[in-house]
Amino acid sequence: MARLLLALLWVFQWLPLPVQARLGSTLGLLLHRFARARRRIAERNVELCLPELGPAQRAALVREHFRWLGRSLLERGLLLYAPPARLRRLIHVEGDVALAERSERPVMWLAPHFMALDVAGAAILLFQKRKGISIYQAQSDPVLDAALRRGRLRLGNAEIFARDHAAKALVRAIRRGDGFFNLPDMDFGERDAAFVPFFGVPAATLLAPSRLARMLDMVVQPVIAEILPGGRGYRVTFGEPLANFPTDDAVADTAALNRWIQSEIAKRPAQYLWVHKRFKTRPAGEPSLYDDR
Repeated sequence: MARLLLALLWVFQWLPLPVQARLGSTLGLLLHRFARARRRIAERNVELCLPELGPAQRAALVREHFRWLGRSLLERGLLLYAPPARLRRLIHVEGDVALAERSERPVMWLAPHFMALDVAGAAILLFQKRKGISIYQAQSDPVLDAALRRGRLRLGNAEIFARDHAAKALVRAIRRGDGFFNLPDMDFGERDAAFVPFFGVPAATLLAPSRLARMLDMVVQPVIAEILPGGRGYRVTFGEPLANFPTDDAVADTAALNRWIQSEIAKRPAQYLWVHKRFKTRPAGEPSLYDDR
């Protein structure tokens, strides 16, 4: 099954991007209809995070979200297989992409989970010269896992570490000057995390961005990637380094990062990864916020 999926992605990536965009949007609508468990997760997240929206507005947002989700899945073939020259034409970079090249301190690129997240990783490898490192979650299917690893490493000066064995190797790599592409907004349980507000809801959030930046004296640069409508490509914005970050209070830093992510979601709410159980881990004694409660 994985080989068939990868073969289809290889075929689709040859199509013009506007055609891929239309097919991906159609795929998203099919997922919205038939992937009911994921749709319910997205609906619940939007209900929790954006309570100011009425039921019809929330339903429309989730439907639009699935259209972007379908595009992100189908257009993954570009990142896995397309020539680098084509990717450079499709990815529009804004901001100081070369900050890490000039910085005397190691740089952490901080990238929340928007639909074009992997495009941000590609932009780092395509448009600047500093080696990029990151952590990855191994896939259960070995064929798919190998393909994703190859795709993430094929663009050049990069290295990825499996999440379960990353800590020491990651620190060594950062100390030798490699830039760290960090994803701060997933729920990995209570270990090395704190419950800090995310849209007012306590969310288990990793303390590592603050602690690592403080330990290694890192510059933290936010990176936001988005899919442009109509098959016009992708925009990756490299922001100004975060001011007053890190401090000596990792919990306060982590809450501040969540507030920043909230502000970015407000600009493009349908492209955030609502199908992830962001509130899966609950404080002791609190019930689940999802259908399994």
